[in-house]
Amino acid sequence: MTTATGDFKSTVLVIGAGGRHGRTGSRVVEQLRECGRRVRVLLRADDDRAQRLRQDGIGVVIGDLQDRRTLDAAVEGVDAVYFAYPVGPGVVSAAANLAAALRKSDRRPHLVVMSMAASAAESPSGLGRAQWAAEEVFTWAGLEPTVLRIAALFYENILLLHAAEIRRTGGFANSFGNGKVPWISGRDAADLAAAALTDTARYPRGSTSYPQAPVALSHNEIAEVIATEIGRPIRYEHIPQQQWQTVLEDLARSDTSTAINIPMAQHISTIGETIAQLGSTAGSAPNPAALTEAIGHPPMAFGEFVESHRDQFTTVG
Repeated sequence: MTTATGDFKSTVLVIGAGGRHGRTGSRVVEQLRECGRRVRVLLRADDDRAQRLRQDGIGVVIGDLQDRRTLDAAVEGVDAVYFAYPVGPGVVSAAANLAAALRKSDRRPHLVVMSMAASAAESPSGLGRAQWAAEEVFTWAGLEPTVLRIAALFYENILLLHAAEIRRTGGFANSFGNGKVPWISGRDAADLAAAALTDTARYPRGSTSYPQAPVALSHNEIAEVIATEIGRPIRYEHIPQQQWQTVLEDLARSDTSTAINIPMAQHISTIGETIAQLGSTAGSAPNPAALTEAIGHPPMAFGEFVESHRDQFTTVG
């Protein structure tokens, strides 16, 4: 991470520390602790995870972004807030409730929002439009959010969307076709967020940045990397957007343990179709040097990510 500026005694509220997709929140907590910040996390359940965090000296507040009444204790006395909402429904009401709690407390913390490239008023993705509206809510509330609109998909998407299929069939299918996709690890995205929370000179209030990915790979290339790492052939197949959306929706309905949900199915399959038609995403040229400078270490390569999650791509038993 880059050298931080600001008050090392400040308290940072991390929203999203229990997230399953990308797991940026837990990494942000680690990075903030290393920088000497006091950390508080908002969790929905007082479970074993909450107890482990308390044992590590991290403040825990039990609350729900969809219930405004539970947020007062979370925002009391905080100097910065990390807001990362799951790739799913409810982000606008969550932003409104958080903004209302902050306004009631008369706090104007440095608010860092983990966003997505699809965040836009006219986005073909319903979740992209909702994310844009949530960011507008923070602005209208006078909170001057620092928005990290990362122009990349997380490596973790491959685990979530395709690892089980690869284990079962030796291949996977989606709507991206031969289009080049920008990629970043959840770890490196989290390190960008930690830098934004601690280096307000570089990431000022009210700014929107578009960090570029370290690499762009088609899904055929993704399949080749996985095959090399696990030592057996992996097939990739392009299927139409609606077909893939239906597959993901069926999985969301049938598997209660998955993080895939109905809005996510529309979101990712639509992004895939768009990239398949364009061949790449606009303005998505990889820039590993800029990312290295921003986070203070070389970004994770996709092969490194696959190697560290090899068991999730191979047949169990």
